[in-house]
Amino acid sequence: MKSLVLVRHAKTIQYGYDQDFDRTLTERGENNADRISGEMVKIGITPDLIIASPAVRTMQTTKIYAGNFGYPAGNVRYEKKLYTGMQTTTFLQLLCELDDRHTTVMVVGHNPTIYFYLELLLPDFSLDVPTCSTIVIDFNIDNWSELRAHSGILAHRWIPDLL
Repeated sequence: MKSLVLVRHAKTIQYGYDQDFDRTLTERGENNADRISGEMVKIGITPDLIIASPAVRTMQTTKIYAGNFGYPAGNVRYEKKLYTGMQTTTFLQLLCELDDRHTTVMVVGHNPTIYFYLELLLPDFSLDVPTCSTIVIDFNIDNWSELRAHSGILAHRWIPDLL
């Protein structure tokens, strides 16, 4: 069994779009990331690999999650294409090439691509993906190379308004 945790970065400031890459989290965003990652820890979901966009807001979100997991910040793998909009086929290839020693992988990114990845991996996905949405998808596979589109099972979904 392999699991993927997809996270849309937490709430950000509502200005500075001309400097989008450098936008930071709001206090609300920081609190939401702390609460949701804390809920994950309570039920025993902690990733053994974290991959994130290098934008400031995703790095801040990742740092909060990683801190609650006890995951070393220096071990986060940053992928620039998660910021620029990695295509779904490229994302699926990235997952299929993961080292099989990783059982639970977390990816922190942006909308609309996080939504598109959810549509790719889950059959009939149509739920809202607000900021700080955290979705756990289970795959009944032993090796990441076996991963196929629409083969995931929605295991958990947290959004700030439901906590």
